[in-house]
Amino acid sequence: MGSEFQETGGPRHVAIIMDGNGRWAQARNRPRLFGHHAGARRVREIVEACPENGVKYLTIFAFSTENWKRTQIEVAGLMSLFRRYIFKEMQEFVRRNVRVRFIGDRVKLDQKLCSLMDEAEELTSHCTGTNLTVALNYGSRDEVARATKRLARDVADGKLRPEDVNEETLPKYLDTRVLPDPDLVIRTSGEARISNFLLWQSAYAEYEFVETLWPDFSAEEFHRLLVSFGSRDRRFGGIKA
Repeated sequence: MGSEFQETGGPRHVAIIMDGNGRWAQARNRPRLFGHHAGARRVREIVEACPENGVKYLTIFAFSTENWKRTQIEVAGLMSLFRRYIFKEMQEFVRRNVRVRFIGDRVKLDQKLCSLMDEAEELTSHCTGTNLTVALNYGSRDEVARATKRLARDVADGKLRPEDVNEETLPKYLDTRVLPDPDLVIRTSGEARISNFLLWQSAYAEYEFVETLWPDFSAEEFHRLLVSFGSRDRRFGGIKA
């Protein structure tokens, strides 16, 4: 089904802002972390749905640079959840031929989590199926700032001439340099904003803002959005001949 879906114009790279875990939990009179655990389980279903829908790349927004402003209890719970999730899912990723990558600034993350991230990337480096990228302590403005520093350093070291810097240069310094730009960005929970997520990469992406809270976002709804994407007229600033 995957190749057939691609022939009908389905997206190759889908990025998702997984929003609504806390509200989902509060609606059930449960703590916010209960919703985050439910959201983590939902990730597996969407990853598993990618091959049959022709999606080769899936990027998910797990924790932003702004999320540190949340309560210490919630942040600590999220970090514990990330460690357990990566440890638990690592072998499943290999079994399903899923290559895992992480983007974002790792400086503020604890060493045990970083080690697990490194291990997951190394263990799945040979996988050739779905490419799952997890944005963890990620913010697009922070990413561009870090990329610009690396670029400026290369200019200062004489590795790059200032006159050679253009819009094709900067992406080579971004966290996503080995990934294609997203075709479709989905945000759950009814919020209609992009929250500092893949700003450079999504310049020509299509967007879908859906009311569904992330723990309720199903593979069926995912499929419907992908079908809807296929009917869009993407001209990238041009016009039809």
